[in-house]
Amino acid sequence: MQKRKTVAEIKAMKKTGDKITILTAYDAGMAAMLAEADIDVLLVGDSLGMVVLGYDSTVPVSMDEMIHHASAVRRGAPTAFVVGDMPFGSYQSGTRDAIINGTRFLKEAGCDAVKLEGGLEVCETVEALVKGGISVMAHIGLTPQTATQLGGYKVQGRDIDSARRMVEEARALEEAGAFAIVLECIPGVLGQILSEEITIPTIGIGAGVHCDGQVLVTHDLLGMYDKSIPSFVKSYCKLAPAIKDAVAEYREEVRSGKYPDKKHSFYGESNLRELMGLHTI
Repeated sequence: MQKRKTVAEIKAMKKTGDKITILTAYDAGMAAMLAEADIDVLLVGDSLGMVVLGYDSTVPVSMDEMIHHASAVRRGAPTAFVVGDMPFGSYQSGTRDAIINGTRFLKEAGCDAVKLEGGLEVCETVEALVKGGISVMAHIGLTPQTATQLGGYKVQGRDIDSARRMVEEARALEEAGAFAIVLECIPGVLGQILSEEITIPTIGIGAGVHCDGQVLVTHDLLGMYDKSIPSFVKSYCKLAPAIKDAVAEYREEVRSGKYPDKKHSFYGESNLRELMGLHTI
């Protein structure tokens, strides 16, 4: 059985050059498969709002919903390193609320760490969480919870000023105690610069090959939906058509009486009706 990694071991992977693999997980079954495939970190992302719960964005996701799904992931993958995504509103109101909600991820869901979005404005919160015994993965670049403030879902850090600010943010988050930083949707060259400027691992999602690790939404990787996906996402298979074909075949076999057949049925005494004293219809 896979041994659960520690924060120190994940940080050390940057020094050894071992790339860190991270995928999202929202339920026990998928978590078990990802852990068996030796994925380093399972992220219970607030992306579950759109992927699983049908919301239009990540903003409506609640703490209770995150705890519910993170708990399932922990049960499915008891030896995996699990990170819980702090949803919108769970930490913006101050360090006290952040610590209360971060503690819930560890105590109620069994997570090993939490992730939160933001740069300089969340450094005080990151520091408070770390001092409170809660390991933190940071997240800068395109931050989905506040995407409307950034002008929508588009590449960040294209100009010199914003690139410089991102370097400043990464350094500050490292100083605040974050053990890793997700870099989302930024030019590859900036991803390389950020990876070289800080000593903690960078985790890219649309941030180029030079990051210390990569993260993807598992449902996108598996091609679970017939929808457009960001250009930086690679779908390693296309399950959506296969799922639809299988469901359609099941529907037709049930309607035609082909399923269940003898192979998929159980049989008792051939004269069971008589033995039960029931009249023949």
